[in-house]
Amino acid sequence: MKRLKLRIIVLLVLMAVVSCDEPDTIVTNIVHNDGSVTRKIVMRYSNKGLKKSDIQVPFNNTWTVTDSLEVGVKGDTIWIKRAEKLFKNVDEINSGYKNDSSTNGKIPRKAYFSKRFRWFNTEYRFSEIIDKQIPDGYSITDFLNEEELKYFYSPDYIKFNKENGADSIKYKAYSDSLNKKTSHWTMKNLASMWIKEFSRLTAGNNEPGLSESSLKAHEDHIIKVIEETNTDFDSLWKNGVILKEFIGEKDAVKFKTEGDSALDLAVKRCLFDFISYSERIVMPGKLTGTNGYIDSTRNLLWPVISDFFMTDKYEMWAESKTTNVWAWIVSGIFLVFVSTGITIKRRSRRVAGPKP
Repeated sequence: MKRLKLRIIVLLVLMAVVSCDEPDTIVTNIVHNDGSVTRKIVMRYSNKGLKKSDIQVPFNNTWTVTDSLEVGVKGDTIWIKRAEKLFKNVDEINSGYKNDSSTNGKIPRKAYFSKRFRWFNTEYRFSEIIDKQIPDGYSITDFLNEEELKYFYSPDYIKFNKENGADSIKYKAYSDSLNKKTSHWTMKNLASMWIKEFSRLTAGNNEPGLSESSLKAHEDHIIKVIEETNTDFDSLWKNGVILKEFIGEKDAVKFKTEGDSALDLAVKRCLFDFISYSERIVMPGKLTGTNGYIDSTRNLLWPVISDFFMTDKYEMWAESKTTNVWAWIVSGIFLVFVSTGITIKRRSRRVAGPKP
């Protein structure tokens, strides 16, 4: 599926829209009572040749893999690759993540499973966690309220339906407002990373105005300059105009190389390569809790997008329980046994009569 990939060259201001044939991928985890997991991957793409760098989740020749194609009503051909494997436990899934050499392999992901016996029921929990990539960044929760956060983490189909439904004007305006806030959030993190890297690169120059604390005090001014320059930022940065606004004309000339290097490092930290995909979880028994969304197939769904774990831990979790029928039977037999014993004892007392 063609997707729009934002190449943010400088602080999210100069954008080049790039289309590429990355597969539309859904990963389904079917969790079993014993902790084993049947993992299914379905990839749909428009080109027959699928490069390893385009694959979002790891699989190899130990999987059962099949290829097929579909022809749409417009005559377009969609190639479909299906892969399936039964994992004995989440450790085997995590081993695959650890040894993943694809583009997404640079981002650590980990699956967890727990099982608790509660006599009448057995409780299960399965989750996948991606730790935040910028531990010292600004959390998205500082920029969005609870309702906005729910919309931010929503799958694309939910946003599409709302923005093209009966209240389309309302939700398109809501989406535009949300985009402005998330763009500001990204700029704050990029500016913060630039300050951190620049102060590190210029350390030891005995320039008090270039210390991290000094530059941090002017962070809001830096972001304001970025927003005001808009798409002219690239040329203005190259000409040294923006850096002069940050640290003054004298230091801008003296430390231009460090400023450029700090910008490159900040962009790499905040705008890391990651190919998005979707994940589903199917739990044993009755679902009791989750932070996922119900998709059109009535399965739990989570989008896996780099923004979600840039500065915050991203956890996809589901909980369920199964009824231990045998426990109810044993408990019932025990109650019958106790009840029968009490009845027999009472009858024995009546027959024996009162003690003299």
